[in-house]
Amino acid sequence: MPLVRNPTLHWAMIPMTVSFVGMNWTFLTALISGSPANAIWLQYLAPAWVMIGAVVFFHERTTFRDWAMMITCVAGVLFIVIMEFQYGQGTPGNRWWSSVLAIGSGLCYAGVIFSMRALRGHESAWLIALNHIATALAMLPIVWWSGVSLPTGSMWLLLAGIGMFQMGLPYLLFARGLRTTPSHLASLITLLEPVLLPVWVHFTRSGDPTYQPPHWWTWVGAACILFGLAIRHAWSMHESKGAREF
Repeated sequence: MPLVRNPTLHWAMIPMTVSFVGMNWTFLTALISGSPANAIWLQYLAPAWVMIGAVVFFHERTTFRDWAMMITCVAGVLFIVIMEFQYGQGTPGNRWWSSVLAIGSGLCYAGVIFSMRALRGHESAWLIALNHIATALAMLPIVWWSGVSLPTGSMWLLLAGIGMFQMGLPYLLFARGLRTTPSHLASLITLLEPVLLPVWVHFTRSGDPTYQPPHWWTWVGAACILFGLAIRHAWSMHESKGAREF
């Protein structure tokens, strides 16, 4: 909120906030009702929904390398999901419900991307603040109804840190990036988040006796995603170099 300078209103902010609230509720519920890894990777099928929506509804220009990148990245995600579903943790009774919620979270995530892309002329800080205010107001009755006690003491500082550095700042940067980056490409670039997460966790927790390293299929799927992103940008650099030489 301190970064907001010019709050505005637009009808597209309604589907944006609804999608953002839905994305958070479905994703967090999927995390606790089944395999967290499954939930994370199923949500990141969103680039496929974004690519399809960008072509069908928004008529965004795509190239062969965009589709090659999407197919490679989605193949990596699906490989991880299938292996997690077959061999990962979580009881069979709740896996299907968690998977449905995670897929729904990915659809809502696509809605957030499309809405923010359509609102790229509005202030990014205001859009992100509006999304989080709407989510807080929507979730508050659920918290009260569940009987969860309010945070106390240092918990407020931890929540503030999560809100600013884990939720607020990344979405602010993402919203600003959408001003000049096509929505389908932006959604694929965000696949770097789940790819890099196991790396950061490994560096910070590898000495912990309770630490469980990622399964081999996570590394294989991540390699597919990185390959898709790399080939897309390497191709672009090659074309730019050829144009300059010409």
